[in-house]
Amino acid sequence: MNQGNSKVFKLTLASIGNWLIVLAVVWFLGSIGLGWLVNSVLILIGFILITPIIAFIGLRWWLNRNLIIDKCPVCSYEFTALNQTQFQCPSCGEPLKVEGGNFSRLTPPGTIDVSAVEINAQQIEDYKSKN
Repeated sequence: MNQGNSKVFKLTLASIGNWLIVLAVVWFLGSIGLGWLVNSVLILIGFILITPIIAFIGLRWWLNRNLIIDKCPVCSYEFTALNQTQFQCPSCGEPLKVEGGNFSRLTPPGTIDVSAVEINAQQIEDYKSKN
């Protein structure tokens, strides 16, 4: 009744036969002095398998060093940017750059950046009345 088991067993024997053929070819090449060819193929396969792993680890290391998460100095919108780049805030459109791990405004030379302070009208009246 269970016909699937015999097919799996046949496939398993067929795959073992293929591996035996590969091993026989490798043994034959080694015995006639072409072992260097087998070693070259194995080294090439090793490079093909290891290179993506090394590239992935290297990319993560580079991103950890160069991704900066900070807030826009104009609108306080928090977002991510690459280190040593110039860009615009996605919220307010202010031109920004990354300096020292923080976002700063990108202003032309000679521009003076002024911070405004809000003063309550009551404080002004109190000051006038004291003088």
